[in-house]
Amino acid sequence: MFDPVLLRTFVALAETRSFTRAAAQLQISQPTVSQQIRRLEAAARRALVARDSRTVELTDNGEAMLGFAREILAAHDAAAAYFDTSAMRGRVRFGSADDLALTELPQILREFRRVHPQIDLSLTVGQSAALVKRLQAGQFDLVYVKQEPGLPTGHLVRRDRHIWVSHEDTRVDLDAPVPLIAYPAPSHSRAAAIQTLESVGRNWRITCNVRDVNGALAAVRAGIGIAVLPQAMVPADLVPASPTLGLPQLGEIDFTLLTNPRSAGGPVEALVAAIIRRAAK
Repeated sequence: MFDPVLLRTFVALAETRSFTRAAAQLQISQPTVSQQIRRLEAAARRALVARDSRTVELTDNGEAMLGFAREILAAHDAAAAYFDTSAMRGRVRFGSADDLALTELPQILREFRRVHPQIDLSLTVGQSAALVKRLQAGQFDLVYVKQEPGLPTGHLVRRDRHIWVSHEDTRVDLDAPVPLIAYPAPSHSRAAAIQTLESVGRNWRITCNVRDVNGALAAVRAGIGIAVLPQAMVPADLVPASPTLGLPQLGEIDFTLLTNPRSAGGPVEALVAAIIRRAAK
């Protein structure tokens, strides 16, 4: 019923609130934009745009049409991509460290699947060390993991700093061992916590062993102990451990993409580019 060309012009106008800017964005003339908006209004049998000499505003019907237009165009673009004979095809066996999978990764993968519907993407979530071993064994094409800073392998996505994280009500006696919430060895955060404490002669004890990041967060929220997390991944309800606890500063950690050299390059490179591009925003 509604021509996608007209809908795309309407969305551009709604987002720019200017016939001139919409025309520039679509690389068509301003009279063409006006004509196409009138054609869409005729098809809808409703006024969609309220115009005056200075502003462009959407009517109530225009606001409703904007939502429908975006959904229709998304479905139209997805169908076009799916049936495009030149679309990239293949398979990517992808592994991600569990805490990295909690951040922007779900949105990245949704967008990647929308843009590349012919790529069969399988996701495994686990711990960095185990994922790297499986990559080396040929079980993955690409893994997104945490590594010690400065290693020469892989594609560096970004660098962050480990910090001590606790519930705001957690208290620790300065003379008592530091209660640690930790993954089983080998674990970057576990090693960072223990090595840093021992370097300053501070005693520690493991009060909770966890298998995934959700377990670590639950234990911190329960006040069972203190965990080590990348600074960018601290939830809003938890806080950096208080300076009054006298904990030494922790080091940095790299978020890195490692590829299997025996895997097909195109699909893997496309996913690498999608993750790095998002991290750069």
